Amino acid sequence: MNVIAFLKSPFQTTRSLWRIGQTVLGIIFRHPITGTSIIPLLSDGKIVLIRRRDDGLWALPGGMVDWGEDIPTTVRRELLEETGLELIKIRRLVGVYSAPDRDPRIHSICVVVEAEVQGTMEIHDTSEVLEIKAFYPSSIPQEPMSHDHYRQLQDYLSGLTTLA
Repeated sequence: MNVIAFLKSPFQTTRSLWRIGQTVLGIIFRHPITGTSIIPLLSDGKIVLIRRRDDGLWALPGGMVDWGEDIPTTVRRELLEETGLELIKIRRLVGVYSAPDRDPRIHSICVVVEAEVQGTMEIHDTSEVLEIKAFYPSSIPQEPMSHDHYRQLQDYLSGLTTLA
């Protein structure tokens, strides 16, 4: 398109740009996003949970994998941001959860791991986290929990490795 045609038809140009934008957004957002949930274990056997700011519910710490990160790096970063705790080691894969409705915001694939952690619980990301608390497995809050975290915890406590 030449400059004169561009100046004469800004509506058509805007509409073309909108179509290109829709195509790009469709490519980006029509694919699931990869994230993590972490089941952080303290040395006394307690499991650390966070209370989310957006829905007020208890949840596992975790979040989306950033560009250029692998899952262990994401686990380490999210633990520190949301709980102030340091990752000692990832003990095991608990499961991969991919149901399109598992996260009300987006279609995400969640890799859930059990992690040995240490340090002092402290909220670093106040925009996401209201509260941090450690629970013995027998006193984990019941449903409702955020997203599908109650199921993830139940699978973990049952010793399962889940692909769902």
